[in-house]
Parts: sequence; C-alpha cells; structure tokens
Amino acid sequence: MTAERQPFRDPALPVGRRVDDLVDRLTPDERIAMLHQFAPAVPRLGLAAFRTGQEALHGVAWMGPATVFPQAVGFGATWNPDLVRRVGEAVSREARAMRAKDDRVGLNVWAPTVNLLRHPLWGRGEEGYSEDPGLTSALAVAYTRGLRGDHPTYWRTAPVLKHWLAHNNETDRDTSSASVRPRVLHEYDLRAFRDAVEAGAVAGVMPAYNLVNGRPNHLSPYLREHLRSWTEQELLVCSDAGAPSNLVDSEKYFDTHEEATAAALRAGVDSFTDHGTDSTAIVARLRGALERGLIGQADIDTAVRRQLTVRFALGEFDPGLDPYADERDFDTPVHRTLAQEVAEQAAVLLKNGPAEDGEPLLPLRPGSRIAVVGLLGDACKLDWYSGSLLHRSTPLDGLRERFGADHVVFAEGVDRVRLKTASGAWLRVPEGDAREETPGDERFGPETRGAEGPGDEGSLDPALIAGRTDLPPLTADAEGSEFALIDWGGGLLTLRAPDGRYLSVADDRRVRASADQPGGWVVQEAFRFEARETGHDAGHLLVHAGTGGYVSVAADGVTVASDRASAEIFTVETVERGEQAVARAAAEADVVVVVAGNDPHLCGRETEDRTTLALPAHQERLWRAAHAANPRTALVLVSAYPYAVPEAAAALPALLWTAHGGQAAGTALARVLAGDVSPAGRLPQTWYASDADLPDLLDYDIVGSRQTYLYFDGTPMFPFGHGLSYTSFGYEELHAVVDAESIRVACTLTNTGGAASDEVVQVYGRALAPSVPRPHRELLAHRRLHLAVGASETLSFDIPRAAFGFWDVAHGRWTVEPGPYEIQAGASSADLRRSVTIELDGLCPAPRPVLENGLAAVDYDEQRGTEIVDRTKVSGDSVTAARADAEGELVFRRCDFGDGATEVAVEVAGSGRVELSLDGHTLLAVLDVPPTGGRYDYTTLGAGIVARGVGDLHIRLRGPLRLARVDFAG
Repeated sequence: MTAERQPFRDPALPVGRRVDDLVDRLTPDERIAMLHQFAPAVPRLGLAAFRTGQEALHGVAWMGPATVFPQAVGFGATWNPDLVRRVGEAVSREARAMRAKDDRVGLNVWAPTVNLLRHPLWGRGEEGYSEDPGLTSALAVAYTRGLRGDHPTYWRTAPVLKHWLAHNNETDRDTSSASVRPRVLHEYDLRAFRDAVEAGAVAGVMPAYNLVNGRPNHLSPYLREHLRSWTEQELLVCSDAGAPSNLVDSEKYFDTHEEATAAALRAGVDSFTDHGTDSTAIVARLRGALERGLIGQADIDTAVRRQLTVRFALGEFDPGLDPYADERDFDTPVHRTLAQEVAEQAAVLLKNGPAEDGEPLLPLRPGSRIAVVGLLGDACKLDWYSGSLLHRSTPLDGLRERFGADHVVFAEGVDRVRLKTASGAWLRVPEGDAREETPGDERFGPETRGAEGPGDEGSLDPALIAGRTDLPPLTADAEGSEFALIDWGGGLLTLRAPDGRYLSVADDRRVRASADQPGGWVVQEAFRFEARETGHDAGHLLVHAGTGGYVSVAADGVTVASDRASAEIFTVETVERGEQAVARAAAEADVVVVVAGNDPHLCGRETEDRTTLALPAHQERLWRAAHAANPRTALVLVSAYPYAVPEAAAALPALLWTAHGGQAAGTALARVLAGDVSPAGRLPQTWYASDADLPDLLDYDIVGSRQTYLYFDGTPMFPFGHGLSYTSFGYEELHAVVDAESIRVACTLTNTGGAASDEVVQVYGRALAPSVPRPHRELLAHRRLHLAVGASETLSFDIPRAAFGFWDVAHGRWTVEPGPYEIQAGASSADLRRSVTIELDGLCPAPRPVLENGLAAVDYDEQRGTEIVDRTKVSGDSVTAARADAEGELVFRRCDFGDGATEVAVEVAGSGRVELSLDGHTLLAVLDVPPTGGRYDYTTLGAGIVARGVGDLHIRLRGPLRLARVDFAG
C-alpha cells in the first residue's frame, strides 16, 4: 500500500481512526521512543521528528530574533482579553514563519502560564497574569485562542498550559509541597485552568515541579479526576524539564526510575522532558518498566495517541490542507504596532497628585526640560522567556524622541568606583577591543551611544557576548579603571567597565569585560561583596555569584578561584555616588522621571524567589536624591512584580508601574507620560504596604491565612484592580435582573473629564450573610472600553449563578446558598461607585451528616498547625501535624450526630494520638495510635463516645501520624 493510500494519510477519515491506524503501524520500540520530548523520525512511514515544547510566553523565545511583547504580567495589567488574543495570534504566526526557515522551532507551544499570582515574592510572578482566577482564566482563554487560530480542524500552534498545579514558589520548588484544601483547590487553583480547557483551545498542560498535598504534580490524580473530565478532547500532558528524574533524585518518592516513570505515565504524563535531546535514559526506563510489568503496552499506546492527536491537529499529515502551512508573517508593521499597543495598555498610573502649582504632575507639559534618571532609565530589559530583540526602545529613547533630544538629560545614578588590591594596585580593563560610550551622560542633547542605539535592528555587537575567551582578562596596575557599580538588592551587584561592558566569567573562570547585559540561566555577571573575617583591616572579598568562587588577582590576569584562601582583598574607593549625578541632573530640569525596578535575570526569577517587597536601597537613594533636588519628581517602576514603596507613595506627586514592556517599552512609556495615551492599566495583583502583610511563602491556604484581595483584612498600598487615568468617569444606573441561569447586570459609564481614555469597568460580588468565610468581594466580570470626552455607554454582563457559589466541604459539592448578595461596579476592588442587592435561592446550608457519611480529614472548615499529605502514592489525602513535636488541630463546623453517636473509628497511619472533642471543651475520645509501619500503612482504631445533636467537632493530632477518615456509628 502506498503512503498516499494509508488510512492515516486520508483527511476524509475521522482523526481518531487515523491516529489508531498510525499507532498500529508503529513498532513497540518506535512507540516508546515517541514518549521523549524529542521524538525521532520514522522514515519508513514518512514521519518527521517531532519536539514537544516551544516557549512562547510573550513572543517566540529562545529561537533568535522575534517580536518581543511585554511580560505576561503586563498582559494581566491590560485587563483586555481581546488584545491578548491578538498577541497570541501574532505569536503563533511568527512561530509558523520561523519554523518555515528553521525546523527546530516547535509548534507545540508551552504557554501561557496560568499559575495564580498568590504571593508577590514568587520569583516567577512575571510569567503569570493575575492573583484572581477569573481574570487569569479570561486572559488564558484569549491567549490560547489566538495561539490556536480559528480554523475548525487545524491549529496554528498547540498551546500547553503551565504549571499544573498550585505552583507559587521557587524556594525548594522540586521538594516542597503545597497544602491545598478542597475549598482552595476548587474555588481558586483549578478555576484558572478549567475555563481555558473548556474553551477548547488548549492542547494540554505541563505539571509543575512542586508537590501538592505531599504528592508530586507529575503524579497528580487531578489530571484524571478533573482536567480530563472537563473536555472530550484528547489532552497532551508534557512533563517539565527534568521533573521525571526528580521523582527519584531530589524528591525520593520512588526508589527506582522505572517505578517513577511508570507511575507518571499511568497518572497521565504523555511526553517526558528529561536529559535534553538525549532520549536514551527515558527510553530505557520505559522499557524497564514494561519488562517489570509496571506498565502495559496500552499505557504506552494511550500516551502515543495523545501526542499524535496534537500532530494531526497541527496539519503535519495534511500539508496540502493545512491553512497555516504558508504562514510567513514575521516582524510585520502590525506586530510592531501591537507590541507598542500592549505596552501602552499595560501602564498603570498608581498616583498622580498635584505638584507645587496645584496641577497634577502628569501628563508632562510640552516643552518641559526632563531629567531621566535611574538604573532602568536607559534600559530595555529582557527575561528568561524572551526572544532576541529586533527593535529596542528605552525610556530615554522614547522621551527624547517625543520631547526632543535637546530637552532630555540623563543620569543613570550608578556608583562609580575603583577597586584596589591588597598590594595597592588597581583593577583594570585591558586596552583592546573596546567601544566608546559614556553611560550616564548628563548633557542636554543627544547622548553618544554605541551598538545598542535606537534603530539597531537586533544585531548587537558580537564582541559583547558573555562567555568569550578571546578577550584579555582583567589585570591590576597602578592606574586602574573606573567601574559602574550597581547594587540590585539582596547584596547582588554588577560591575560595568568604562566601555559599557559588564564584567563576566567564562568557562575558563577568567574575569573579562565581555557582556552586553546580565543574563543566561546561570548569570555570570553577578557578584557579591563579602566582608573579611573579624580582626582584619577594612576590605572585602569579591564573590562570583554564578560559581560561588572568589575573585583572585595574579600576574597573568584576574580569575575566579574555588578556595577562599586565594581570594583577593579589595578596598572600594567611591569616585562618585549615584545620587550626586542624579541630583545635578534633577536640579537643572523642569521635571524628573526616576526609572527604577528590577533586572529580570537578577534578584527574583525562575529558581529564585525574592526575600522582600522593598525597593533596593541603591534605588531608594536615587529617588530621594531626585526629589530633594526637584519636588516635581515622578517615580516609574519598571518591574516584573510589585514593590512596597510607602514612603515614595507619600512623598512623590506621581507614581507609575509597568512590567518590562518588550521592544516598544520606551516609546509606549513616553506616549503615556506625554498624555498621547491616557493610562488605563489596572493592577493584576495586590500591592501590599510591607513584608509584614505577607503570609509565609509556602502557605497556600488563601482562605485560612487571608491572602490576596479576596481575603486580605488589612489596607494595601494599592489594591487589586487599581489604576488611574488623565480623565474621570461617572458610573450610573447599576441594575441587576435575576433569571433561572444567570444575573444580567447593566451599568452606564460616562467620560466626565477632559481627555479621551480607556476605562476598565469592574463588577464584583459578595455574599452578605454567608454561612462560611467568603471573599470580601470577588471579581465577576470586567470590560475595557474607550470613551471620548462626554461620551456614554451602557454595558451589560451576564453572570452565571454559579459564580456566587462556593465549594461546600460538608457535602462535597459546589453550592449557591440562598440569601442576599451585593453586586458592585467601579474602577477597582476598593473604588466601587455603584451597588445593588439581589436575592438568590439555592441550597440551604445543612449540618454535616456525619453519621451517614463520616468525615474525610481533609474536609475541615478550619485548621491550626496541620498540613495535607498523600493518602497513597496514587490518590487520596490525609492530614498530619505540620510538626511532629507540636499539636495540630482540625475543626469541623456543624456536625450532625442525630439522636446520638456511640462509636467513633479513625483511619490512621504512623503513630501518636488523636483526641476528639465537641465545641472545643467536651472530650469525646482519646485514641493512642501505636506504630502502624510505613506512612501508607493505615489501620482503623475505635472508641466509644457519647455525642448527639449538632456541634463543632475538634480533632487534635499529636505525633507523626496521618489521619485519613473519621466515621461514626449510633
């Protein structure tokens, strides 16, 4: 039979039949080989090699030049699903166009990241959209629809959602466990994934590195119990890089890799991302598992079918019918304009108070002499998931373009230092392949710039690539060089040579001035000062953060030594403090724009959480110096995450935040500051006032620990949904009509100010008489729209009744309870202009029927000092005391013991004591648990009790035991 007649090549057949035919033609070895990320070609069937995974978080990443859009958290700040859908479409078109030239570019794209921004210190917060599940899922639906394309059969790209599930910490990310109780699971974490999957534009998911309730996410029973129940579509589950090996190596969840790989496959992992391009280890593990009977051929075939289903959807086997096969759109004017539009819509005006003349500081007045100062004033930062820049625009570029180069002065604000060795010599950058540049030039007028100047089309000077070994290393002599020292916070610093190059360490461990920017998976441009041991004279050791080695000076150049004994002792001579240059520039200007923030490769990124919300001290000094010299100072925060800047917010007339804005960042920012665009971005997460407002990073119980805007009881610095504009809006005539399935909400919005602008209308709801703790308010709907001056528009929203519900742990169901609910509309979660009260019917809250159903330990209402752990390695939950030497307590409200319970039985593993009482004071039973064996060896212990009627059951746990269930009998 010819290839053309093979059923899997026949587009007239149903996809499922085509997949089955192709699977049947593959040998067992060929099927196993397909389960590694890099599936090999099968020439005899005409199958090309296939790779799962192409990063496309905010543009095609890692494959060279591509349109770089703002960070994903910037997408979140737009609150604009239609805009995000258009970005997804542009990214997928570029992926297709790039693949046409380079078959290494994949079409199975790993994006978007829908992990909720629960905790602002999470190092990967830049990758998510919002702390709110509704906003996150709306944007995830939009982005995946854009990535997928509109054709009913063929997909432009096949998006995979990251990272399943409850992943919000980089600290111990592959060994820590998120304790997620059922209410948080159903009301919060699952919601962000569910809407996108049900929308039909998702090809699959990627499990996260962490564990949930004591079980690695790559073994998550929720893949089967929830994810695959949401759709009839086949979903491809791709492991995160290295995670299959972690099951044994770091998590020690299994003794052998064969057991671990088999368990992951049975749990639903279909593609194993491990050992890079080398599939040898994964293939050997799968074969070993098959030989040991840990998996069957059917398990392998199921995973192969899921992968092939994606390949059929991408048109691989129907090149003549694939509507996207000839896609060539790349770096088009439409994409460039879109990148700028997103950056403009992502700008959030946090404050715009009056300057000394009583008028708002922003927008900047025409003809103003502007001082741009700060470490990010002339920076266009990328992150780990960016493509290479085709175009580049910094705040300085944008403001000079908009206001004229002769009206804009720049002072970077770096500390200029010299480093003296113990012998009295000075660290020096050798003569040679250097470029001339004067960073921090304070002149009004054009700055002398090198290869990174505006208009450069992505071909950065190759001499500035980190890792080069052909440049001479640093030396030490009597003259020395002056370095720009930038302290990024947490003790991490970078050093830049006079020619603009950053000091970097190559594989030969030599220190050279060779990097254009800090970057890379392991940043080789970061250093720390380490104080000398007590008793010595003043001086510091210079530690290279990437290797942990110490900078050493020898006759043949500067290197990094492994041992501390070889470290050079440096004395730091400060030539000029950064605030001195900033003060000079600020004093000569009409207005000052301080640009502060983070470098996404440093101090908070993948693998590294932040330790504080505070702005680094270096940057604190700069805004204070600018403000002291010129009260007309605005602080622009360009960052991947929130900061706590209460003193700046109190002292400065204007604050603005934007995520790193991609290739058009500077142009977009300048247009917003100039008033060409009225800012209308909104905060996608709460900005807290201090670290004291934050829960523990690993506390995932947003209900119990009062996290996010939903439950936070304090006063944030800036609330969820906050954002100002250059005009004002009136909210009128809020109405709500209740019908059988939904609530129709309508509101009239009018632009009552003096500038055309977007507004983001936000609709929230809250239960007025809840039977369980409920959110202070919860986002139900939103819409971004543009109104001219004086224009009005009536908006309507259909809100499903289920949106007013909660997960009822007492009965294991989603419940809308009867009673009054308030619907509020306004400009943020704290700026609500109109409200209306409605009455909903529903299921009356009933006591727990403990005699009939017993209690799953995990279904508590409240807890103290406990955590959820795995009941078995496959499924189920138990509860244990968080510390074996301390007591944990569970509270189950309104337990109905009927006419009387006379016996109790507890299902436990481990050893310790279980104590049950009613209403916290009437002791029912104390059960001592002798050692049962391993942590999965459960036994049932019983005792006689006397309990009747309805009361609150308290269960105290002591010792290293695990409680799975409690049952009662009359």
